[in-house]
Amino acid sequence: MKKLTINNLSKYLNSIVEHNVQSSLMIWGAPGIGKSSVVEAVAKKQNIDLIDLRISQLAPTDLRGIPVPAENKASWYPPDFLPTAGKGILFLDEINMAPPAVQGIAQQLILDRKVGSYKVPDGWFIWSAGNRKEDFAAVFDMPAPLANRFIHLEVSTNLDEFKEYALKTEIDDKIISFLNFRPKLLHKIDKNSPSWPSPRSWDIGNKLLNANLDIDPAVGEACASEFRSFCKIYKTLPSIEPILKGKASPKFPSDLSAKYALTCALAVRAKTVKEVENALLYVDSKAGAEWLTQCTYDVSTIWRSNKKAEQLVDMIIANKKLIKVAENVQKLLAA
Repeated sequence: MKKLTINNLSKYLNSIVEHNVQSSLMIWGAPGIGKSSVVEAVAKKQNIDLIDLRISQLAPTDLRGIPVPAENKASWYPPDFLPTAGKGILFLDEINMAPPAVQGIAQQLILDRKVGSYKVPDGWFIWSAGNRKEDFAAVFDMPAPLANRFIHLEVSTNLDEFKEYALKTEIDDKIISFLNFRPKLLHKIDKNSPSWPSPRSWDIGNKLLNANLDIDPAVGEACASEFRSFCKIYKTLPSIEPILKGKASPKFPSDLSAKYALTCALAVRAKTVKEVENALLYVDSKAGAEWLTQCTYDVSTIWRSNKKAEQLVDMIIANKKLIKVAENVQKLLAA
C-alpha cells in the first residue's frame, strides 16, 4: 500500500487523470483528514464531473436499479445518479462501511464497470475511499477479490500541509499557533466522544471561533479546554503592529506556548516585504536561531501560497543579517 500525505495524494490523483489510468483505486485514511475534499479538488482542477456516492447509505437496489417487465422479460432500470456520458470521477465513499450486500453490488460496478443493464461510460474513473478498523470506524472486511482490483493508497495527516492550507484560507492564527504548540491535536480520535480534533473539525471550529462561539462541539471538550488556555496566553503577547512597523522591540516571551503564539502571529500578520523583514530581524535579535527558523518557515509558506516568493528571496538576500536563512527560504519556496 502506498502511503501519502494529502498534498501528495492530490498530485498522485491528478497524474492518474492526466495519464488516463483507468484502474480503480482505494483511498484509505482516518475520518476527517480530507480524502473526499482532495477528490473534489482534483475533479475541479481537471475540469471533469464528480459523482460522490456515500455507499454506506445506499441499499442494494439503489445501485442495481429495479427490474421492470418488458415484452416477456425483465429489464433493469438503473438509478439516475449514475453517469451516462462525458468524463468524470465516480467516487464510492465509505465503501467498507456498507453492508456486504451493498459491497457485492459495488464489486460488480468496480470489477466489471457495469451492474445489471447499466455500464459505466469509458471516460469515467471509479475511485473509492474508506476508513480503517484502527480508526474505530464501523467497517466491514473487504472481500479479497474486490480488494485485489484496487490501487491502494493510504493517507495520513501532516501538520505542515494543514498549516499551508490554514494560511491560504485565513484560518485564525490562534489555531495555527496552537497546533504548532500541540501538533498531536491536529488529529486525535476520541472513541468516547462524537467530536474530536481533525483537519475537518478545526476548519469547522474556525467558523465557530469567528462567530464568537465555543469550539467544543467541533473539536471536543478536552481539546477545546487546552485551546482556551492557550488563547489566554495569546492575550498577553506584545503588540504585533509596532514590531512589524519596526517601532518596537519588546522582550521575547519565556513561556514556550507564548513563543509559538508570537512567532506565528508575526508571520501571519506581516503583509508587506518590509513588515516581514522587521518581523524576522526582531525574532533573530530577541529569540535566536530556532525561532527564526520557525518564523521563516511560516512566512515562506504564506508567501509561496500568495505567489510572492521572489520578493521574499530578494529581500532576504539583500539583508546581511538575514543571509543565514536565505538557503532555507529558497529550499522551502522551491518545495
